[in-house]
Parts: sequence; structure tokens; C-alpha cells
Amino acid sequence: MKLDAVRIPPRLRGFVAEGAEVFDVVLDGARVAAIAPSRQPAHGTLLSALVDAHVHIDKNYTVQDVGAAEGSLFTAIDRTAAHRAGWTAEALRARMTRALDQAWRAGTRALRTHLDWFGDDAPASLAVFEALRAQWRDRIALQFVALVPLDAYADPAAGERIAQAVHGAGGVLGAFVYRNEGIVHKLGRVFDLAQQYGLALDFHVDEGLDADATGLRSIAQLAISRGWHGRVVCGHACSLSIQDEAFARDTLAKCAEAGLHLVALPTTNLYLQGAWDRTPVPRGITRIREAAALGLRASLASDNVQDAFYPYGGYDLVETFGLGVQVAHLAPAVDWLDAVTVSPARALGLPWDGRIAPGCPADLVLLAARNEYELLDAAGRRRTVIRAGQRLQQGG
Repeated sequence: MKLDAVRIPPRLRGFVAEGAEVFDVVLDGARVAAIAPSRQPAHGTLLSALVDAHVHIDKNYTVQDVGAAEGSLFTAIDRTAAHRAGWTAEALRARMTRALDQAWRAGTRALRTHLDWFGDDAPASLAVFEALRAQWRDRIALQFVALVPLDAYADPAAGERIAQAVHGAGGVLGAFVYRNEGIVHKLGRVFDLAQQYGLALDFHVDEGLDADATGLRSIAQLAISRGWHGRVVCGHACSLSIQDEAFARDTLAKCAEAGLHLVALPTTNLYLQGAWDRTPVPRGITRIREAAALGLRASLASDNVQDAFYPYGGYDLVETFGLGVQVAHLAPAVDWLDAVTVSPARALGLPWDGRIAPGCPADLVLLAARNEYELLDAAGRRRTVIRAGQRLQQGG
């Protein structure tokens, strides 16, 4: 297969462009065989297949049962907790499969989901996830994170059992971190368990607009002191956006030193953060551009879909990217397409970092957008999904 006259965004190039901006790409089976400058005007924009670094496929599509928690994170948490008691394997499988099918057709090649984990025993969602991980392994690489309240780690025995279960299931250890009492000690316990069991870490951290929420800073400091470079992912970090400029910059510098991976979730956090009794001025988005200036390239991810936390949306990362571009002022937009390709691939430790070059997997997404100004346009978002060198039949 040959893809004529496509733009490959600079941050997605794993080859020397020699001044060219438009390329002809030849695929040979499941690999990219050759890339050469094209003499034609661009017909589209070529991306590596998408990577969604932070979702919740256990609780998605439940909003009609639980209702939308407008502007209240903790109302959403409480409503979901009450609903979780009635979750069955059958319902979980149906919701998860619906999410994976949509993500696959939108061009996603890898996805990391957080699974609500309350109590010592593994949740019912884990067994369903493990079955789907095996079933979908040739389409989407699936990872899971145990989403545990940080305070649960205060009980050494409980933390040990959780870490053992996560290790046994090939998962990632996680925690919900937000203005906890004794936060450094509890985070230290999570790092202890990660080191003991050889687990990567993924935190929900500072998901609010409180300037005194400094969990991100504590995590970065611990990662530095423990030598845990590159193995820690932090999602949300909304509070960073309203903290003092110097303090926020120093925190981000520590994150960069720690090799921390930052994931921003524009849909859910724009919906939950800010005021509902007036037009909100503070926005639920972290400091993506300031992080990039320090060498920390953030990811954009889908997060919640049609549940109490965010009642709308779906698993199309190109649409999420468009929203992120607007709310975080990411310009020029083409320079930020690594936020849904290369950056999350590195955060998830995938074998291929998503940079396109001869010899790389022919797992690609060809957008109709001929230039960056069409990236956010409905026509520009039309795409051809290519997996293992074959066009995905969208209607099949």
C-alpha cells in the first residue's frame, strides 16, 4: 500500500525530513517500508495509531442510572460508589466492550483504564478486564491501574494485599490523591510497595482547584529521592493551574527531573471544575505549555465517558485533542499531536513510541486534514484507520 502526499507532524517523525513537509509513504505488510519527500500538495495528515493513557471503562455508560454530578467531583464519587454495588460481570463486559470497539474504530492502538478498587479484594471488573485483554490483544494493547483511595495504604496489610493482586494480574499500582492527611507518609508507602513488587505507578492527583493541593509536588519529590525515574504517571493536576506561578514552575521542574509523565483530561475536568452558578473563569486543565517548556510533554486522554463524572463524550482521541488545543491554547496545533501518540506511548511504556519511520509498525491514522487549520474541522477529522498495513473497515 502507498499513501501519497501526506503530512507527518514534526514531533511524530522518526526520520530526517531534510526540509520536506509532505511525504509519500510505502507500506509493506505490517511495516512501513519507505518514506520519501513528495512533489504533490498534501492530501492528508498521517499519525501513528492513537494511545489513550487514562480512561475508566468500568464505570462508563452509567450516567442514565446515576445522573450527572454537575460540578461536584465528590458527588460523582458517591453516586458511583452506590451504583458499583450492583455491577455484574455481564454489565461490565457489555460496557467495556462498547468502549473498546469505539476506541478501536477511532484509531486507538493502546489504552490504559483505571479500575475502581475499594477494599482488599480485587474488584469484579478485574476478571472481566483480564478476559477482554486476552480477547483484544491483537487490536488494542490493554493496561489497567488499581484506582485505590490513598488512605487505604495506611493499613500495611491491606496495601500489601492490593500490591500482590496487582502484580499477579500484570497491572499498575495507583491511588486517588487529594489533600490527604499525612500525604507524604502514605505516598511513601505506595512507593515502597511499587519498589517491592516492581510495579509502575499511576496517580489521580490534585483533581480540583484548591491551591493547597500539592500531591503532585510530593509525588515528584518521592520519585526523585527513590530513583523512580520515568515510571510514574500523574493524571489531572488541575490545582497546579491556580497555584502561584513560581511555585507551580518549581513543581513542574521537579516533575521533569523525576521523568514524570503528565496526563491532562480536558473533558471531565472542564465539566467538573470551576463554578456552576456563573460562567467559570478558572479552567480544569493543568499547565501543559509550561510543562513542555521544561521538557515535559503531557498527554491528552479521554477519561470519563457518559458517567456521573462526565455525562457526554466517547473514545475518539482526535476530538479530545481538539478540545485540549482550544482550552489550553496549544498552538500551532500540529506541534501538539504527540499528546495523543508519542507522549502517551512513552507514558505507558509501549514497545513502539509512535514515531513514524521506515521499519515501524504500519498502525496508522490518516486524517483528511491537509493542514493544521483543518485538524479541528469535522471534515478534517475524517480518517482512514490502518492496522498492520490494512485499512480498517469502519462499517464491519
